[in-house]
Amino acid sequence: MITTENVLSFKNYLIENEKTALTIEKYIHDVRKFLNWLGEKELTKAEVIAYKVYLSEIYAPASVNAVISSLNSFFVFLGRYDFKVKSLKIQRNIFALSEKELTKGEYEKLLFAAKSKHNIRLCLLMQTICSSGIRVSELKYITVESVRRECAEINCKGKFRRILLPGKLCKMLKQYIKDKKISRGPIFITKNGKPLDRSNIWSDMKKLCKSAGVSDKKVFPHNLRH
Repeated sequence: MITTENVLSFKNYLIENEKTALTIEKYIHDVRKFLNWLGEKELTKAEVIAYKVYLSEIYAPASVNAVISSLNSFFVFLGRYDFKVKSLKIQRNIFALSEKELTKGEYEKLLFAAKSKHNIRLCLLMQTICSSGIRVSELKYITVESVRRECAEINCKGKFRRILLPGKLCKMLKQYIKDKKISRGPIFITKNGKPLDRSNIWSDMKKLCKSAGVSDKKVFPHNLRH
């Protein structure tokens, strides 16, 4: 039987392993929901599998897998590796829908529109995402220092990776840095000096669509990476 003490110990274990508050809250929530579903029944591998089937009937596969991940972590903590279950297999679409796929020609129209509106920041931002494959959330790592090195060092949730920046892009960014008199830190910033966030970028790109003659269904920051 799983006791309240087991759950509290698991929570302390997560805290000691420096998991984020949101992660801890989710893990504990998932474990408690499972225990409520289990009720007075004996905890067995068969019951865990039955719970996975139950979840798959009402939730999307990705959501089910997130719960399974929480439960598997709990079972590992208890030393009951025999209770662990496999995640659901998710078949991913290899090809994007044509109505949502941004073509090279449309991308070039967006760049031309940005230049016509003298929005050099947005023009360079789109080229940076497109040429480096960087995520929108990682744009803050495109700094004066990284442009000089032609290499950005990304720190995402404790995991580090390096992204090489093309020389041609860096040349344009260096000119932008000079024109805007940015001495250090992130390049793509607001008037207040704060790094642009997804909402800022999406708003600017949406305004660009009409003048570029490109459907706004195709224009969102993530699409530029592909």
